[in-house]
Amino acid sequence: MKLFDSHLHLTDTSFAEDLPDVLKRASQVGVKGLVTIASNPDDAERAIDLSRVETRVWCSAGLHPHEAEAFDEGVLARIEQLAAAPEVVAVGETGLDFFYDNSPREPQLRSFEAQLDLAARLDLPAVVHSREADAETAALIKRFRDTAGGVLHCFTGGDGLLEVALDSGWHVSFSGLVTFKKFDAPDRVRRVPDDRLLIETDSPYLAPVPKRGRRNEPAYVAHTCAAVAAIRGVTPEAIAELTTANAAAFYGLVL
Repeated sequence: MKLFDSHLHLTDTSFAEDLPDVLKRASQVGVKGLVTIASNPDDAERAIDLSRVETRVWCSAGLHPHEAEAFDEGVLARIEQLAAAPEVVAVGETGLDFFYDNSPREPQLRSFEAQLDLAARLDLPAVVHSREADAETAALIKRFRDTAGGVLHCFTGGDGLLEVALDSGWHVSFSGLVTFKKFDAPDRVRRVPDDRLLIETDSPYLAPVPKRGRRNEPAYVAHTCAAVAAIRGVTPEAIAELTTANAAAFYGLVL
């Protein structure tokens, strides 16, 4: 079975001691590609360095909404410079998080808009985090619908945001949340068209059942794959093949 983890954070310090073993376990379950997502420019530099060493790993460059208070034109210029590296296949992780509000909302909105504009200028997809900010996220997707594409990662939004994203040609990615007993939105998993569906781990966060309580890692994308397959009424092999092809096309990769 060929799998692709479309969103994770291999530069997280929790992987510092055993990253080679983590990648080996991923390979053993069939993970053929991984995109490690940056939270800020320094993180993007680390991600680029890792991607240059690991042939199955690509990365992004961007500023997470949690860190948007640091956003300014200098940060944007540095993201643009980093995005020129061939290992960088997306802009982000950008977006809005009005649940934690770790950064004020105005800088989050400015950072998100600027990174969508950058993605459009560079012809790269945007990787978007949206939590408790459906209306504002939808409005910006609509504003850039003719110039910037992207993915709503670890999707937990409502029907309205899902509809806007799909109408705008965006992809939607599901994480290990779909394995949780409290997951209550299987219809949204079924509504994503075959050619717009992605899966991810968001490692080291959100370990799926039956690995809850542990550090998440890319090998566990197989559990997300199985849960999405069950929801959509197909085999895990079918979802693995589909989402791997989608990730390669979305990120512009040849596997």
